[in-house]
Amino acid sequence: MSEAGARQGAAGAKTTGHEFADVNGVRIHYAIARPMTEENEEPAAHEGEMKLIVFLHGFPEFWYAWRKQLDEFGRDFIAVAPDMRGYNLSSKPAAVEEYDIAKLVGDVRALVEYLAAAHHLGAARCVLVGHDWGGVVAWATAMACPEIVERLVIVNAPHPKIFERELRDNPKQQEASQYMLVFRSAQAEAIMSANNFAMMQETILGEGMRQGHISEADRKAYVEAWSQPGALTGGLNYYRAAEVGPGGGGPGAGGHDAFKMKHPATSFEVKMPTLVIWGERDPYILTGNLDGLERYVPKLTVERIPDATHWVVHEKPARVNELIRDFLASK
Repeated sequence: MSEAGARQGAAGAKTTGHEFADVNGVRIHYAIARPMTEENEEPAAHEGEMKLIVFLHGFPEFWYAWRKQLDEFGRDFIAVAPDMRGYNLSSKPAAVEEYDIAKLVGDVRALVEYLAAAHHLGAARCVLVGHDWGGVVAWATAMACPEIVERLVIVNAPHPKIFERELRDNPKQQEASQYMLVFRSAQAEAIMSANNFAMMQETILGEGMRQGHISEADRKAYVEAWSQPGALTGGLNYYRAAEVGPGGGGPGAGGHDAFKMKHPATSFEVKMPTLVIWGERDPYILTGNLDGLERYVPKLTVERIPDATHWVVHEKPARVNELIRDFLASK
């Protein structure tokens, strides 16, 4: 997939387009799918009455991770999947501090406000969906800016206070998180980009290709996104800015803060209805991160998928779509 192809609809849906928004001091590229007229050329006339759903990817992905969700939810939502700052075709600030959680939350808030204005929506509100780092940012956005999040969907991404506990008290999570220390190291780019991103291709895509849910075209799309100048460093800077990892967190008790967040929220409670989808075979973020979650999320629904891994969005896209649909239809 060429860079132009990344912009012009590689997801394959006729309703998927690609646009840019200059928000919060950066330029954000995003894929967008929404109902069109019968000619498939103009947005549906009732667009202003529709709801916005925003999908945030994690490391080391890009908007393309959500292509099957765009196909599904673009039928009756304004469905948007941005490249997060630092990734693919979006801006890639050089300074590590530009990836602080408050900056990332600011990007989401500004993008939602931009999209609401651009599509004449009644209010700057959305259904917010996030996986991995996108889920971390989605949690933080829901805490800091609850007025813009109508409902929250999290896919295999830890709540910061629960993750802090797990890194402090759970030796298995400490072991599973050792990779974060590598990602924060000065050698990370060289290790991960060697031999045309061989380690990343195997770790992120290899099993999916063997199982048949990652195609050769998908592999090429990921390699091209990783090859964008500055993109690998941009993604790694999320880990560096947060100083996340076992025993290597911020200045809290014992050095076990999950994130050096300078968190923009005053409370870690998430007040809106929240769906957490969890592939139980995730080797990176263990199921202990679900224990006690209701303490911080009173309106919580948890859907465990026993035979899925961290990459459940790719492994079980139809099930993920179904669970989100059912959640959005519930009261």
